[in-house]
Amino acid sequence: MGKAIEDGRLLAIGDVHGCARALHTLLEDVDPRSGDVVVFLGDLVDRGPDSRAVLDQVQALREVCTVVLVLGNHEEMMLTGLREGPQPEWLVWGGRETVSSYGGDLGGVPASHRQLLESGVDFFETPSVICVHANLEPSVALVDQQPEWLRWMHLTGDERPHHSNRRIVCGHTPQRHGLPLLRSGWLCIDTMCWAGGFLTCVDLKSDEVWQTQESGVVRSGLTLSELV
Repeated sequence: MGKAIEDGRLLAIGDVHGCARALHTLLEDVDPRSGDVVVFLGDLVDRGPDSRAVLDQVQALREVCTVVLVLGNHEEMMLTGLREGPQPEWLVWGGRETVSSYGGDLGGVPASHRQLLESGVDFFETPSVICVHANLEPSVALVDQQPEWLRWMHLTGDERPHHSNRRIVCGHTPQRHGLPLLRSGWLCIDTMCWAGGFLTCVDLKSDEVWQTQESGVVRSGLTLSELV
């Protein structure tokens, strides 16, 4: 993977939350190709209308370029549902829409989708960035971070730059104005696509930004400094 990152783009995509149309439009606009690495920051599923189609698209993208899935809290809940049956908390927090996308029965989840979810990682790092779903516990090594922090803890605004001086890229904390949050060595790109906001992709090398809405609106050709 090191050579792929060196040669191609390093693309981070924020919380998709079942918004298959927005993801399709985004991937058409970004046009990932061989040599690129696409890092999904978690929460591919739940809340939006078609989680099944989202996972189909991510699977297809794996045939084009390197794809990394960072586990979000919604993948965690879906995996629990697949192992133990749907939990009430998950259904209330968007799982009901996911189950519906599989015809109302988790028995309809293809083995390939389960394998995709199970391939997810706690974090992804390069010499310049650390990608997580939610947050990091201060002063704790990456390998010792707890799932509660990695997948559930929202940003508070008090986060400090990482001691390594690498940018931390995350989703999970909703940016209700539809714009990425960029401050103090942190970049958050959960821009609330499922609730009428945008699905955001950032090239972490060039800071180029692409955004799409489930309605079909596209916003591209900007950099982070121009957008935020």
